[in-house]
Amino acid sequence: MYDFAIVGGGIVGLSTGMALGKRYPCAKILVLEKESRWAFHQTGNNSGVIHSGVYYKPGSFKAKFCHDGSRSMVQFCQEHGIQSEVCGKVIVACNSQEIPRLENLYSRGLENGIEVKRITAEEVKEVEPHVSCVAGIKVYSTGIANYKQVCLKYAEIIQHQGGELRLNTKVEKIVKSGKNQVLETNNGTFETRFVINCAGLHSDRIAKKSNVDPQAKIVPFRGEYYELIPEKRHLVKTLIYPVPNPDFPFLGVHFTRMIDGSVHAGPNAVLSLKREGYKKTDFDLGDFAEVMTFPGFWKLAAKHADEGIQEIIRSFSKAAFTKSLQKLIPEVRSEDLVPCHAGVRAQALMNDGKLVDDFLIIHGQNSVHVCNAPSPAATSSIEIGKAIVEQIPEQSHLLTAINV
Repeated sequence: MYDFAIVGGGIVGLSTGMALGKRYPCAKILVLEKESRWAFHQTGNNSGVIHSGVYYKPGSFKAKFCHDGSRSMVQFCQEHGIQSEVCGKVIVACNSQEIPRLENLYSRGLENGIEVKRITAEEVKEVEPHVSCVAGIKVYSTGIANYKQVCLKYAEIIQHQGGELRLNTKVEKIVKSGKNQVLETNNGTFETRFVINCAGLHSDRIAKKSNVDPQAKIVPFRGEYYELIPEKRHLVKTLIYPVPNPDFPFLGVHFTRMIDGSVHAGPNAVLSLKREGYKKTDFDLGDFAEVMTFPGFWKLAAKHADEGIQEIIRSFSKAAFTKSLQKLIPEVRSEDLVPCHAGVRAQALMNDGKLVDDFLIIHGQNSVHVCNAPSPAATSSIEIGKAIVEQIPEQSHLLTAINV
């Protein structure tokens, strides 16, 4: 019998397990992950950025979690000797039409309590000499980290707290047993008083197994990256972002210096034909049919048809991808870029075609379901874990059992 069972061993699931162990040191905690290692999917394939929160709507969960999370993540990395660096980033307007949007970002950053500064094109070149722009803003608190190392440390802490970690364990069915729930897996059966669903790309499916309406469907989008060859890494000193299109839910291709010194360029954003489809050739008939028969997807596709077509073109045309990057750094050439790993983003989508733009946390009977944890989930993971745990005391019978 466990007090808490967490489904999903990405950064949110592990941070929640760590927060539970700290708050309830006598509780029996179980973390289940279907893959052979932690942070296998979204966490292990992200850009490694410690986000500042400059983009997010003031007052949103994203803004609050990111503001606090960027500080706690930097502190955690420093305390545990994990590779990280607060290098800052520039967001640039490439033409005069983008300046009003840049100003809006600057104002939003101030509202969110972030240290930002307007800088001229000349001042941008002092930071990033190879960038072409008409104006920019400097965001000081943006950083980079090795999130795989972060997850391994979270897992280590959970074990030291007395928690149990199980890899290669896929939840196939959830059955109620009185006030408790039984998780039937490919690797045994586990009974628990409380379920916390942090299953990322499969979070909506796990919610349904627990007889909870996820209120949205996960639609997978693949983000494809190129990497600058070592001889061209000098073109990027920190992180370089364009002004995002406010009507499109993705940030646009950008340059990110990784913690290992490499420089990644991207991502684009295209529909993945499989929930864990990291290659163009990856295909799952069930996953594909689920998206194609979902009305929300077609409403989203119709709204963003032009942008979607451009993303698909960039996916299949290196020349088109390079041209997008040249808006930021004209010196970049196609031969300077080599393909590197892709990531898949679990995007929650409503039936009316609206993207769930914030964290979506749904309560069930003796369960909590994190049904949308988009970027900046990695940055904010410590704060998200705390927030999930803070919502559990409403379950009075559970706390009584733990404290006995």
